[in-house]
Amino acid sequence: MVRTAAALIIGNELLTGKIQEANLRVLALALRSLGIELRRASMVLDDVETIAEEVQKLASSHDVVFTSGGVGPTHDDVTVEAVAKAFGVAVVQNEPIAAMLRAHFQERCTEGHLRMALVPEGAELVRNSEIPWPCVVMRNVWLLPGVPEAFRAKMPLLRERLEGGRPFVTRSVYTQMDEGELKPLLDRVVESHPSVEVGSYPKWRDPSYKTKLTFDGQDGEAVEDAMRAFVELLPKGEPQRIE
Repeated sequence: MVRTAAALIIGNELLTGKIQEANLRVLALALRSLGIELRRASMVLDDVETIAEEVQKLASSHDVVFTSGGVGPTHDDVTVEAVAKAFGVAVVQNEPIAAMLRAHFQERCTEGHLRMALVPEGAELVRNSEIPWPCVVMRNVWLLPGVPEAFRAKMPLLRERLEGGRPFVTRSVYTQMDEGELKPLLDRVVESHPSVEVGSYPKWRDPSYKTKLTFDGQDGEAVEDAMRAFVELLPKGEPQRIE
């Protein structure tokens, strides 16, 4: 049973602003649907020592860790080496993956392409009939690609493989009130519904609403009760809508 997760987002291009990170939200939503809480996300450069250190910390303090990026064929793709270092194992070529690469690229297959067949020794390959290209899993660390399209394509493997708790439930309330006006109402709901996480998110220059309130938890009835208790505290004419 997996309860907690962490994400390690890897890439110089993200920390220099050349590329916009797009995978964390996809992962968070997938994990919530499994009832797994994403508790931490770190973003680091393409540096073996730094990645290995983060993997060690996150893997020892969370049930499962997902890395994103650094598993391609180029010089700055060092995630496999770093994960191997974190667990004190060698990097080896996986022959089934190498065979897939040779079949795909045929006469164009180079040593660079075959770098994508490198895995930490002892790693497991996770795939199914619909997703033949495997995901490398080293103990409790999943090595996921950084390319958003490829990252999203791996999410069914997570849903198929990982067993979490009850899926998280979210209800949302949109109001024309600002956070200062809402605070005393929210305080009452938070105090009386401790199992429900309450969020407040203001929006500027949107004529449809000023503040979005969210109510989250794994107990759908408790979430509904908290949301309804909040709505009952609102003045006449509020909320603008409920989702």
